[in-house]
Order: sequence, then C-alpha cells, then structure tokens
Amino acid sequence: MNDGKSGDGQRHTGGPGAASLKRRVEETASRHASRAHVPQGDIPRERFLPVSRADMEARGIRQLDFVYVTGDAYVDHPSFGAAIISRVLEAHGYSVGIIAQPDWKNPESVTVLGRPRLGFLVSAGNMDSMVNHYTVFKKRRHEDAYTPGGVSGKRPDRACMVYCNLIRSVFRDVPIIAGGIEASLRRLAHYDYWENKIRRSLLMDCGADLISYGMGEHSIVEIADALDSGLDISNITFIAGTCYKTKRQEDVVDYLMLPSYEELQADRLNLAKSFRIQMQNTDPFNGMRLVEPYGTVWVVQNPPAKPLTQQEMDDVYALPYAGTYHPDYISEGGIPALEEVRFSIISNRGCFGGCSFCALTFHQGRIVQTRSDESILAEAERMTKDPLFKGYIHDVGGPTANFHQPSCRKQLTKGVCPNRECLWPEPCRNLEVSHVAYTNLLKKLRAIPGVRKVFVRSGVRFDYVCLDKNDDFLRELVSYHISGQLKVAPEHVSERVLYMMGKPKNSVYRQFVQRYYRMNQSCHMNQFLVPYMISSHPGSTLQDAVELAEYLRDIHHQPEQVQDFYPTPSTVSTIMYATGIDPRTMKPVYVPKDPHEKAMQRALMQYKNPKLHSLVEEALHLTGREDLIGYGPKCLIRPEPGRRPDQGNKPASAGWKTRRTEDKDRGRKGYRGQGR
Repeated sequence: MNDGKSGDGQRHTGGPGAASLKRRVEETASRHASRAHVPQGDIPRERFLPVSRADMEARGIRQLDFVYVTGDAYVDHPSFGAAIISRVLEAHGYSVGIIAQPDWKNPESVTVLGRPRLGFLVSAGNMDSMVNHYTVFKKRRHEDAYTPGGVSGKRPDRACMVYCNLIRSVFRDVPIIAGGIEASLRRLAHYDYWENKIRRSLLMDCGADLISYGMGEHSIVEIADALDSGLDISNITFIAGTCYKTKRQEDVVDYLMLPSYEELQADRLNLAKSFRIQMQNTDPFNGMRLVEPYGTVWVVQNPPAKPLTQQEMDDVYALPYAGTYHPDYISEGGIPALEEVRFSIISNRGCFGGCSFCALTFHQGRIVQTRSDESILAEAERMTKDPLFKGYIHDVGGPTANFHQPSCRKQLTKGVCPNRECLWPEPCRNLEVSHVAYTNLLKKLRAIPGVRKVFVRSGVRFDYVCLDKNDDFLRELVSYHISGQLKVAPEHVSERVLYMMGKPKNSVYRQFVQRYYRMNQSCHMNQFLVPYMISSHPGSTLQDAVELAEYLRDIHHQPEQVQDFYPTPSTVSTIMYATGIDPRTMKPVYVPKDPHEKAMQRALMQYKNPKLHSLVEEALHLTGREDLIGYGPKCLIRPEPGRRPDQGNKPASAGWKTRRTEDKDRGRKGYRGQGR
C-alpha cells in the first residue's frame, strides 16, 4: 500500500530522494522538539476520517467497511500513505476508520472501532519501523518524527507483523491486508540486518492474508471490490500487486520458481540468485508471477500493478485531504514529520536512477508517473489560502525531482528493460532527456500570486542534468529554486565503489560541478554544492575511503554527519552485504563489516575532527599513505606532538587487528572507535 512521498525514509534512493527527505524529517524533528506548537487553524474534526466511536456516530456509521491500523500518527496529508489509501477507498464508496499507533501490548486497542465489515488494513507507517527505531550502529533512536511531539516508543519493532498478529488474536476470521513500505520490502524472504539472518516472507510470520505491495491504489480498490462482492479472502489470488500464501499449488500457473527458504538458509549464494530473479520481474508489463516455497506452503507474488495514469495521479491528489494532523495531537505538540512536507508538492513517483542502495525499484517501480500541471497548480493555489503559508513552497518533486517523464516512451506499453538500467553503467541510447516540462512547471508555480519562492529539495539527479544539452533547467534552478546551496548525491569518488553503488562515474559529477559553478557565475550568483557521501558501502576498501578523504580535502568540505551504509531490506547493496556477491553479475564483492574498519572509513570523511585523529592515522598507515601525515597542503593530519623523528609515524601498536585482539583480551566491549 502507498507510502506517500517519503517511501520509507530510508537510505535507498536514486538521488537524495527519500533519503534526503529522511534527513530533513530528522532535522525538522530535532528543530521542533522543544518548540511551542504553532496553531494550525480551525480545521473541523469532521474533515478527518473517524478515529473513535463518537466520530462514527457523528457520521451515521454503524459499522466501518475497513479499519486502517498504522504505526504513524494520523496525518491526513498526501505525503502519508495511510491518508492516500484511506481516501482512495472512501472515493470508491467505502467507509474507513483510522487506529493510529495502538498499544501493541493491549488487544483492546485494535477493537476501538469495532469489527470492520470487510477487513483490516495494516501498515508500519511511512518508514520501516526498524529504521525508524535504530541507527545503522543498532543504537536506539531517541525521537520519532511521525509521533506526537516527536517522542519515541509509540510503536513496536517490526510493527506490521506485531499489529497483524495482535488483530488476528482478537478477530480470528476478519481479512487482514498488510501494506506500506515495511510489508512491501519484506514480501518475500529477505536479509534482516538487525538479526543478521534471512527472515521468511512477512506472510509466514504474521496473521495477514494478503500483502498489497508497491503504491497500492489499484490493488487496494480491487481487493475491496472483491471482498464486497462476497469473495472469500482465500480466493483473492489474482490481483496484480499482491502476495498471498497457498497450499493449493495446482492453482498457481505461469510462474517462476525461486529458491526455497530452506535453500536460502543452507547457502546465502541462493539469496543472490533469488534476488536477481526478483530484480528482473519488477515490471508490471513483463514481470512474471514468482513462487517461493516453504515446505508445503507457497508464497506467491503476483506481477506488479500497472502504474497510475496522469489522470489517476491527478485524481489521487485531488481527494479531500485535511492537509494536516488530527486535532487530537494539538495538545501534544503536533507531528514533526508534517512540517517538512506540509507545503511541499509531490509531482511524480517512480525512479529510473537504479542506485544499488535504493529500494524504490521494488516499491514504486522504475516507470516515472507524473501529475498534470493543472493538478499541481491547483494544489499550490490551495496552499496560498492556508493561514500558515508564508509564501514558500518547500519542494516540488518526488523520489527524484527532475525525473518528470518516463525514461523512454516504450515503457508505457512494453515496460522497462529487465536486464539493463536506464542510466548505469552508461546511459541507454533510447533515454529521452528533457527538462522542458519540469522547467515550465516551476515557472508557472512562481507566477502564482502569494508564492514568493519555490524550492527544489527532493533531489536533483546530476547525471541526468549533464545529459541535457539545454541549460534552461540549470539556469532556472540556480536563479530561482535553491537558497545558497544545492544538495546532491555523488555518494563516492572511487570508480569501483561507484560501480557497486550503481552511480555514474566521478567524471560525470565533476562535469556537473563545473557546469553548476559556471552557471552561478553567469547568473551572478554565489551558491555552493553540498555533496552527500556514503561510507563503508559494499566494495569500499580503506584505500577507497582515503581517496574520498582526499577529494573532500580538495573541495574544502567537511561533512558534519557521515552516512554509513545501512543494509535495509530488498536492495542490491543489502544483498551484497549479506552474501558478498553482486546479484547483477554474480561476482564476489568486498564487504567492509568489521566495526573498527567501518569506524576508520567514517573517520577519514571527518579527518579534521581531533577526536578521530588516531583512527585516521591508523587508516593511513594501513594503506601505506603516510605521505598524508605531515604539514604540507595535501596532508590530512599532522603528526602526533612529541614524536621523535627517528620514530617515524608508526602507530603505538602494530596493526588494528592486533589491537582489536588485545582489547578483547582485556574484556572490553567493541573495538576502538566503534560508535563514534
């Protein structure tokens, strides 16, 4: 089911995309944690869907058709998946109530709206609950931007599974449909970073009958219509964009068999083989039905649902959203995650960027879908009537802002190519490159009375910009749509790491940098670039990390925070991390897993931090780059004071592996530098 704009907020984007949204949500949560609530105006309770029996009675509803259980607070805004799915169902004549963040320790918490006539819908929320709860170092987060006041602890780990099982413990025979990013990326067996094991399909571990994967508008309406016609949930096995489990193998036709769960456990190489097949079948036009055996039970993934047409996209975003959080949360300080997207506009979905660490291919798909200018302009005009609107539209985009059309026209009838990407490792010769429609849209938005500035913040794919021989978009962007700095995501500079990431060559990024600064000069602007980088991605060695540090030195950039690679479910990079195999080529890939080595790779990106001096020095010795220790302009760090010239620059003890062993012998937990 749909997760709105933000996807899961995880580090799995083609450009900055959803990952940059996650960063901005976290920054917004921190910024608003201690800020007094800003009144949101007089929005009547009746504008929202029912959240209590009293709300149902006020609307004359005796029994709801569906009850939507979500791990997020209830925000009736199209950047939140629960709002879109529930409003789509409402538009098709079904009544829907919302149970937001129920007490998972109390079965009565899922009974407050009674027994639904057709079924329960369950989602962990806009973010995967495990990513929401834990840092890449598996440390508990202290804030939750999707909870009133930004407090943590209002949802369980593996929320989708827990909620489904809680509902099933009370309502034995009511259909349960799981959806959202958490269910979508766990629909088949997957590597679980937090337990370091291969987990079964979510369907095997929870009480759900179906998983609606992907964005879900098509599949959820088909499911609702089937249930409303009297069809038993066990017989709803034919809807695109769904997964189900069955023992009736003879009923499954036209499928590809994946390795069984037992085979995945026996040899992780089979996980890479399975994922390769899945990658080749993510397209609604040519994707096959997939079967994953669990003994006598089969989990069946039907082909993906068709992308929305532009008219369907327009219809979805024209639904009567209240545009804010439920008034019950006013006294608790509101929902921090809304502040970043309240005055943002979703113009597209889908991404053909093909980054290895991105799960968008598995969730939103590679076919870019867009709204019409009329739909977007109408939303912007509605914003200007909001008493909180100050004239600034914070973003116009989606996973990647400047992907405003499919990569080639044949995708809309024949689908995407199953065995090649649109931009990687080289741009496809059939790629259609144009920013004309997006540029014209931005100009129209700027012309709306009451709009002072329109920002583009959801990620600009710089290699796509470089392919465009026309400079109009770049000129428009530099002149009107950024404020002082543009955030872009080259992610690394080492060619072998970039290859593993599915990113363009470093020479492409350097070309973009030159064009960007030339355009600034031409427009009499003095704006900067802020590059996002990832440390410890599969394929990255200490030598690659040193190369990245040298680049950061040369551009005089010191990132305040370092994004360490986070192995989230259903990405190419996560399969590399789990198996040591690149599923695209089935060749071995180096994976940095040792915590101390990962700490050194992170430290090299922040080599100016005095607290990280010893880690940086150790990494430079291990890579034979003592030339970077000294007082010259190219040196990263200076020698430790008091060291005699005859001692050279050797560290006090020989080698980080030896030091790690000594630390263990002393009974210390972890390795030096871990968690910094």
